[in-house]
Amino acid sequence: MPLFSVIIPFHDAEATLPETLASLAAQSEADWEALLIDDASRDGSLAIAMAAAARDPRLRVIHDAAQERARGVAASRNLGIAAARGAYVALLDADDRWLPGKLAAQRAVFAQGADIVFGSYRRVDHRGRVLGTVMAPARVALADALAGNPIGALTGAWRRARFPQARMPARDMHEDYAFWLMLLREGVVAQGLPDVLAEYRVHPGSASANKRRAARAVWEILGQQGLGGPRRLLCFLRYVLTAFARRL
Repeated sequence: MPLFSVIIPFHDAEATLPETLASLAAQSEADWEALLIDDASRDGSLAIAMAAAARDPRLRVIHDAAQERARGVAASRNLGIAAARGAYVALLDADDRWLPGKLAAQRAVFAQGADIVFGSYRRVDHRGRVLGTVMAPARVALADALAGNPIGALTGAWRRARFPQARMPARDMHEDYAFWLMLLREGVVAQGLPDVLAEYRVHPGSASANKRRAARAVWEILGQQGLGGPRRLLCFLRYVLTAFARRL
């Protein structure tokens, strides 16, 4: 059984997938498997994934030849999570990259008993220029996360035995935020690392760049947490302020 299972969904990501896989191969912690889930790619992404898997047996490609339409990132991640064998599960999107010490830093904290571990990360543009750094708080409980998602999906990892049935909610936006809230609702406290562990690539036309849609998705997610009207509004306003501060 590998120590980490890394979930990498991809859809038409031939321009960025090689760099993402290179950042995984460069990890100082080598005890991992990676599940590469093809989501109806029409470019050369699948060929890149298959070639990488042929070179490294730690990579497994999940591909449905009969799939005609993209299922979405949440459903693709869930396929990988269901197939994971590692003690810990980590998320890595096909356009992001990890720094070499990412998994090693998380392994040390998991060894101390943590159930969720995440870290700081840099926001970069499509040319690799740094736009800012999102610092991870030291500890995050459910009440903290209701003020906005403090756990970057590209840095988050969880203990599989603690959450054996954990799956991404079926959402087309901010599914990772809803997922972390679901885990934190079980009473655990996520441990944050100050170290920059990854780089998040910002695309001008990406879903997360649509601020109105993003805000609406957060409002919906907060409404599913059983919050009263005033508290829901307060948490939403804190989310808006946090999102704005990240982009300063």
